[in-house]
Amino acid sequence: MAESLLPPRSPTDLFGDPIDAKPPWFNSSAFLGEDFDPDSYVADLRTFVPLESLAAELRSYLADLKAELIDLINRDYADFIGLSTRLVDVDSAAARMRAPLVEFRDKVATFRAVIDAALTSIRSGLRQRAEASAAREILELLLDTFHVVSKVEKLIKELPSSHFGPSNTEIVPAEKVSSANANGALNTEVGPNHREDQSILLERIASEMNRLKFYISHAQDLPFIENMEKRIQNVTLMLDGSLGNCFVDGLKHQDAKSIYNCLRAYAAIDNTSAAEELFRTVIVSPMIQKIIPHDNLQVVSGASLDELEDDYQQIMQGVKKDCKFLLDISSTANSGFHVFSFLANSILREVLIAIQKGKPGAFSPGRPAGFLKNYKSSLGFLAFLEGYCPSKSAVVKFRLEVVYLDFIRQWNVGVYFSLRFQEIAGALDSALMASKVNPVDIHGNHHKLTLKQSITLMESLKSCWSDDVLIIAHSDKFLRLSLQLISRYSTWLFHGLSARKSRNASTNASQNFEWAISAQVEIFVYVMHDITVLVGEICGDYLGQVLQALGSCSGEVVDLVRQSILQAGRTLEDLLPSVLDTMIEAIVEKSVEDLRQLKGVTATYRMTNKLPVRPSPYVSLILRPLKVFFEGELMKFLTKDAQNQLLHGATEKITTRYYELASDTVNVARKTESSLLRLRQGAQRRVGATSDAQDNNISDTEKICMQLFLDIQEYGRNLSAMGVEATEISAFRSLWQCVAPEDRQSQITF
Repeated sequence: MAESLLPPRSPTDLFGDPIDAKPPWFNSSAFLGEDFDPDSYVADLRTFVPLESLAAELRSYLADLKAELIDLINRDYADFIGLSTRLVDVDSAAARMRAPLVEFRDKVATFRAVIDAALTSIRSGLRQRAEASAAREILELLLDTFHVVSKVEKLIKELPSSHFGPSNTEIVPAEKVSSANANGALNTEVGPNHREDQSILLERIASEMNRLKFYISHAQDLPFIENMEKRIQNVTLMLDGSLGNCFVDGLKHQDAKSIYNCLRAYAAIDNTSAAEELFRTVIVSPMIQKIIPHDNLQVVSGASLDELEDDYQQIMQGVKKDCKFLLDISSTANSGFHVFSFLANSILREVLIAIQKGKPGAFSPGRPAGFLKNYKSSLGFLAFLEGYCPSKSAVVKFRLEVVYLDFIRQWNVGVYFSLRFQEIAGALDSALMASKVNPVDIHGNHHKLTLKQSITLMESLKSCWSDDVLIIAHSDKFLRLSLQLISRYSTWLFHGLSARKSRNASTNASQNFEWAISAQVEIFVYVMHDITVLVGEICGDYLGQVLQALGSCSGEVVDLVRQSILQAGRTLEDLLPSVLDTMIEAIVEKSVEDLRQLKGVTATYRMTNKLPVRPSPYVSLILRPLKVFFEGELMKFLTKDAQNQLLHGATEKITTRYYELASDTVNVARKTESSLLRLRQGAQRRVGATSDAQDNNISDTEKICMQLFLDIQEYGRNLSAMGVEATEISAFRSLWQCVAPEDRQSQITF
């Protein structure tokens, strides 16, 4: 009996826990899981447990397992020993069990071989059956192809008796039908009934040819089809020639029934281009050639000869007369003729060819006026052609045709806009680059504007939306140009006012602002008047003109355009305060020149006993520039509100400057007097004299203040004479407090 290998242990350690207790991170039950992976287990634990500790725990656990195994063996040792003694004749029992299993496996293999053979036979039979079926289908297809070819040949042989087709020995292709008719080779006259019968027969042949194309598409590359290729080509040429002859004859006689059947035949064989080309060469081309000759000897270039309006009128009359009957037939409801595009591939194509060869200068944007006239005439002509479309889907199809897109691409509207941009923007830019700004003849100016720059801006804005310039399809570009013009004018004014304020003509090297620096105050009256007129015009009649031109646009687009123009007008209106400030500064500068005479008051009353008895002469000169300005004729160009703002703004700034000069004068006088008084008192103390006599005299500062007090009273009366309340000006109240006697400080009266 095996003995335990583990030494005896005490049941607990010093702290009461078992000595062999496992750490919490060691879970032995994880070893029993079916998906246990030693590598993953070790990788997970090594992140927070040292490998030495893990190895120690595993060795300890292995020792525990061995000890447990030994305990089990010792406990059931007798059964363990007897296990091998009870296993008697095991090989014989296994041999007896193996025999029926081998027999059953052989039977299954035999049955599987039989099933596989039967399945292979069935699959082979199905494959042979499918091959036979495919061969039968191909044979039937070849037979049908042969029968259709024979039937078409038989039907075509009936055509010569109708005098439409050529003889049995010569076939006229479709592309030669028009020239043959022109030379009189096929001008055989037949009756309408005979023509209708022939068209019905041709339609029947065309339906058979359609079947033939279907068969060939499914049986191509077969030797039988290759052998019949020559016959198929012959019947195709015979059908094309005969159908072309019949269609041309129907066009010449405007036989509706015959044309209807021919169009059905062309649609059946999917050869719509042949019908469109025949209609173009037989009917449309002669008509267009008479209107726009484009032979090499007939082309004459010239600005007047490149106009298309009269030509389009004649073409539209010709379409109504010679083409309407076919267009009406092709527009028949539920006829299937929507596959034809006579409007684009016949009429428009011929018109485009005629213009390109006969009047190539019509597409040139080098003469913007003529280009625009021709472009609008062309759009009118396209609208005329769209009038023959029976539905909106037909209009969309017409506009997507290659010829339509090619016709539109001939009109280089981008170059046209560039030329107009240079013309319109260049005119304004030239006006704004002038070094001086002078008013124009107001009486002969219907714009009510006074400056050439403003008049040019308004004319440029209106020209953007005039019928002689605007292309409605590119109205977004003209709207952007309009906003750029307003912005250019606003920028010119803004930088000019800024340059005058800073007295720097080189604020922007690319623009000339000398006009603003050297301009008299009267010029800014015209500027302010023009801004007011421009804002009213832009946000009024001009906005109405733009919205009227965009009447076909959606409400959302119209609202965006309205907001953008109104915003541009507000940007221009925002310059009015700056212009007003510029005028005020100019007037104040003139007044300050006279106001500087106030400094002479100090010299007048220093070291003298003279007392002031009347206001100084300079007082009457302070407001003279403002008075002269308001008495001038230019006041009619300013609104009452602008005049009121100018008056109060100027008087307030003049009074402020008046207060600053007076305050400085009084402060300097007081400082000077204080210094003299200290010097005098020091001298008197040295000689022991008294100053009672001097103390009773009026000081120089008091005399200066008395004179300034008389002056500001006169100044206040002058303000009142101009309609300004002096007491409402804070600088005047401060000036009064500075020079008024103590008993007059509380109340301002003059």
